[in-house]
This record gives sequence, structure tokens and C-alpha cells, in this order.
Amino acid sequence: SLSFCQLFLECPLECCLQRNRLRSHPVPDQTIHLMARKIEMPDVKKNAWEQNSLILNSFDCNLEDNEQIISLLATALENPVKQNEENTEQKEADRAICAASAVHQADQTCRHIISQTMKDAKDKNVRPSEMKSLAEELNKLKMEFLEDLRQGNNLKNQSCIQNQYLDPATSVTSSFQHEATNVVNKYILK
Repeated sequence: SLSFCQLFLECPLECCLQRNRLRSHPVPDQTIHLMARKIEMPDVKKNAWEQNSLILNSFDCNLEDNEQIISLLATALENPVKQNEENTEQKEADRAICAASAVHQADQTCRHIISQTMKDAKDKNVRPSEMKSLAEELNKLKMEFLEDLRQGNNLKNQSCIQNQYLDPATSVTSSFQHEATNVVNKYILK
């Protein structure tokens, strides 16, 4: 619900360089050159949101410019940006689809397993230098399991045969839990 406007001060490159050199702490000339190449003037045809823009020549400001600036501000204040209306129904439908996603469910559960595993490793005095390696190994393992789930591949480790009748997300997270335990045991049993 705020208003938006922009004031663009157009200035020749040589003038910018000269003004910069007069500053108490000038920036390198190459910075001014880079900015001059990258800066874009407002373009209403390209960006409708730039309709409240005013381009002034900063080389020779005058009283008429002040009036234009005041007019720009007044127009912007009288026409605040309208908020996008949220489509609550669509948002809820999207959330339901996301929550139902096997990959999403497996990812959430694996993240929780990793978090708990890291806490357990810390409680069992795994050295700080090894904690980073442990986290990296667990995250890599998680990514492999999730990629297998996305691809519909058989699980890497079918040690839990009873899980073959469960939904894919549950099966993946159960297998991940088993593999995560094996990984953390390497660090704890050193």
C-alpha cells in the first residue's frame, strides 16, 4: 500500500568522473565507468512499474525541476501501489499438493533425522572437527536417497525388507535412518 516513484539523475560520464575526484573519499574511476555501463534509465515501455519516474539532467538543475519533483511525489502519493490479492484457495491447493509429495515428506523427515543425529553425535563427544564431515556425509546421503525417490529407483539399501509394502516416502526415510545410523557409528566408535 506504499507509493513508489523514482528520480533518475542523468549525468555525462566525464562530469561524474570530475565530481568524484572532488570528493573527500573518491571511488576508483573504474567503479564510475562500471556504474555508467550498468545503470539503466527508467523505461515505461519496458517496465510498467516505472510509470512514476522523472529523468532530470543533473548537470544543470533549475527551479522548474523542483516543481516537477514535487508533482512526481504528489502523483505517487495519490496512487499507492495496489497489493496483489492472494488467491487463498489456490494457495491451500498448492500446500496440499506439496504436503502430499512423497519427495517433500521424505525430505522433511530426513532433515529431522539429520538434526537429531547431529545432536546425538555432539552428546557422544564427536570432535568438532569431525562434526562438519559428519554433516556433509549425512546431507550427501540424504540427497542420494531423495534422488532415488524422484527417479523411482529401488532403494539403495533394502535391509528393511518389511518396508517394501510401505509408501515410498516412509520406505526411503526408514532406509535413510538405517544408513544414517551406520554413518554416525563410524564417528562415534572411533
